[in-house]
Amino acid sequence: MSQEDAISRLEQNTIQPIPESMRHGKAGDLFTIWFGSNIMLLTVVTGALAVTVFKQPFWWGVLAIVIGNMVGAVFMALHSAQGPQLGVPQMVQTRGQFGSLGSLLVVGIVVIMYLGFFASNLVLGGQALRSLTPAVTVNEGVVVVGILSLVATIFGYNLIHAYARLMAWCSGAVLLLAFVWIIFVHGLPVDFLSKNSPNLVGFLGTLSVSALWQIAYAPYVSDYSRYMPKHTGAKDAFWASYWGCTLGSILPMVLGALVGLVVKDGDVVNGLTSLTHGVSGLVVIVLSIGIAAANAMNLYCGTLSTIAIIQTLIPTWSGKARARVIAALVLFSISLVIALFGQANFLDEYTNFILLLLYVLVPWTAVNLIDYYLVCHGEYDVDSFFQQDGGIYGRFNGIAIASYLFGIAVQLPFVATDIYTGPIAHKLHGADVSWIVGLVLTSLVYYAGCKSYPRIRMGTMPEHSLAPDSSRAH
Repeated sequence: MSQEDAISRLEQNTIQPIPESMRHGKAGDLFTIWFGSNIMLLTVVTGALAVTVFKQPFWWGVLAIVIGNMVGAVFMALHSAQGPQLGVPQMVQTRGQFGSLGSLLVVGIVVIMYLGFFASNLVLGGQALRSLTPAVTVNEGVVVVGILSLVATIFGYNLIHAYARLMAWCSGAVLLLAFVWIIFVHGLPVDFLSKNSPNLVGFLGTLSVSALWQIAYAPYVSDYSRYMPKHTGAKDAFWASYWGCTLGSILPMVLGALVGLVVKDGDVVNGLTSLTHGVSGLVVIVLSIGIAAANAMNLYCGTLSTIAIIQTLIPTWSGKARARVIAALVLFSISLVIALFGQANFLDEYTNFILLLLYVLVPWTAVNLIDYYLVCHGEYDVDSFFQQDGGIYGRFNGIAIASYLFGIAVQLPFVATDIYTGPIAHKLHGADVSWIVGLVLTSLVYYAGCKSYPRIRMGTMPEHSLAPDSSRAH
């Protein structure tokens, strides 16, 4: 089958293991999908937080953006490297740590995160298209971006990869054009580098947001490497994902910091349009199409997670292409309603909400990575993931669930958001280091629990767990 035929053909698989006969692609595909999908307006707006919300000078903001992304991407890329080995979506693989029913705790949260990111991207895309011409309303822009995302989700894995590969070139060129235009054509104000003063709280805030941007990909990053042949190798998959995601995030975030310092009202989207006057149509349209590429990835993984929830509750059912289409339509409709009716104050409120969601995903990342790399060493009984009783992993893994809940609780004193600020965060004058605390302590607790109580962590072990081939798993 030619590459063109593969792209245009409706993907039939959803959460089923990908057999070796269907594996294809190379590590370089992981670079383009993460580079191309990150160069979009939401990334630019996120970078602007460094100078608008956290009040950092330009170079201090850039330093925090670089450090945060490079640290956070380590965890993202470690998840990506799991895909070629196991050939299943990340949330299905989570059953190997939490048990078949225990995994629903995390998968449900992840679906909510997908809906939120999808809706916020729709709003931003609609506002961007509206900034170009009064002839397009925000709602019309929302619908246009949403439909582009939906089509890619329906066709599936190959089309999304091709979409991101195209955007890697187009968005990359437009991003470079925007930098050149703003600096050399429009020009920067004379006091550009003297605006704002360095402060530790703002620096740590920028660093945390940048790191959490990367960690947010953890629940679904291996969904886009699961078709890769096993011989792709963990090392190649890691570095391709790492550099694609860091470069694709850092560069637009730096652009956001630049725009955020120049505009006076903090409106980054309109500011980008005005600062690139003369080529703004090209810049905004391409970055808006980039939003659709990223949103297709959110919606696609949301459908896989939704199918995983249903399959967990009804193990005899296995959704294919039709199930993905129906799930995509349902999730798209929910997100569209949120975007259309909640756009007036949605972005500000959802920023805090999504941060709280990310706080509950950090301990999951710790559990998953410790289990995969230090406990199981990448060896799992994939068949058990799809058994009603959880196979050798059981329905619940007490150690994983306890470690996960501990990881959430231990972060609370360090959390700093508009919704809630913990007592230690208050003493740190609003500096948020909760994700660091959550990652480190959850990892230690889970690893210690696995070594101390290896049988408990399997939950209620079915009889077939004593089969010879189960020794290669937990």
